Amino acid sequence: MHHLHHVFVMQNEAAPKVVFRNLASCNCILFMSLPAKPPATEKENLHPRNAHRQGYDFKQLIKATPELGPFVKLNQYDVESINFSDAEAVKMLNKSLLRQFYGVKDWDIPEGYLCPPIPGRADYIHYVADLLGETDNGNIPTGKKIKILDIGTGANCIYPVIGSSVYGWQFVGTDIDPIAITSAKSILATNNQLKRQVLLRQQTNKHNIFKGIVIQDEGFDVTICNPPFHASLQEAQLASVNKWNKLNPAGKEPTLNFGGQKKELWYPGGEAAFIKLIVEQSALVAKQCLWFTTLVSKKDTLPGVYKALKKAAALEVKTISMSQGQKVSRMVAWTFLDEAERREWVTTWWHKK
Repeated sequence: MHHLHHVFVMQNEAAPKVVFRNLASCNCILFMSLPAKPPATEKENLHPRNAHRQGYDFKQLIKATPELGPFVKLNQYDVESINFSDAEAVKMLNKSLLRQFYGVKDWDIPEGYLCPPIPGRADYIHYVADLLGETDNGNIPTGKKIKILDIGTGANCIYPVIGSSVYGWQFVGTDIDPIAITSAKSILATNNQLKRQVLLRQQTNKHNIFKGIVIQDEGFDVTICNPPFHASLQEAQLASVNKWNKLNPAGKEPTLNFGGQKKELWYPGGEAAFIKLIVEQSALVAKQCLWFTTLVSKKDTLPGVYKALKKAAALEVKTISMSQGQKVSRMVAWTFLDEAERREWVTTWWHKK
C-alpha cells in the first residue's frame, strides 16, 4: 500500500529543499508600468543564492549592454529604472541580465512570445538545486552528471540557460510549438557553452507530456514545469486587461502581448488540468525520474494536485513556498522512489567513478 506524505517547507525556513521538473514556461504576459516604490536594499523574498537579490544595478547592466542605456530613466524617486510597459525595454533588460550574470550573448525571442522575469525563473532553478542537495545529505550536485527535463521550455529557453550556467547541469528542453523550438535553437547556436549542455526535442502530440520525449532506459534527476495559467486565451486577455485597468486608472491603452505565445498562456482547464495531466503521465516514467516538479500559481489548485498524486501512488510529496515581489507561488515535487531507491540512484549516477 502506497502512502502519500506531504512535506511543507515555507520559504523563510533555512535552506528550503524542493523541486523537480520544468514543464511549461507560461505566464500571463502583460507588460505594464508598476507604481514606483522606494528601492528596497535587498529582495529578501528571493532565494538566498539568487544573484538578483540586490535588485538591478543599471550602471553595471548598461556597461555590459550599452543598448540598454536609452531605456533607463529616473523614476519619481530619482531611482534608475525602465518602463515595464515597453516590451522592447523589458527584452533589453533581459538581454543585459543574461549577459552579465549568466554569460549568455545575443539572447532573443520572436515578437509576441513570453519575455520572462529573470529573478523569478532563477528562483525555481535554485529550489530545484536544494531538492537535489537534500537527496544527497545537503550536497548540491553540479556538472554534466545531472540531467534535467524541462517541459515547455519556450522560445526563451530560460530554465536551461540559467541552470546550465549556474550549476553546469545538462538539460533536455521540450515544447509543442515549432517556433519556440526554432527560437531556442537559435539561442543555443550563438552560445557554445549552452550548445554542449542543452538538447531540444519537439513534442508532436498535444496529449502527451513524457511519451515521445523520454526514451527507453533514459533517466532524469529532475523534471521542471511552469504550466499554462489560464483556461482560455480570452480568460488570459481579460485577466491582463483587468490588471492593467487597476494599475492605470487614467485609461491608458494596455500593451498586450499575446501573439504567438498562446500555448504558453493557456490550456483547456487551465493550470489545474495541465498539472493533473503531468501527474497522471509521470506514473508512466515513474522509475526513470528521481523527482518530478511543477510550479503551482494558484493556491486553490493544490487540493486537486494532491488528490491526483495520491491516485498516482506518489511516495513522497513536497510543497515549497516561493514569492517574487507581490507574486506568491509554490513548487510541488513528488517521487515514486522510496528512500532506499533514492540513495541507490545518487550512488549509481552521481558518485560513480
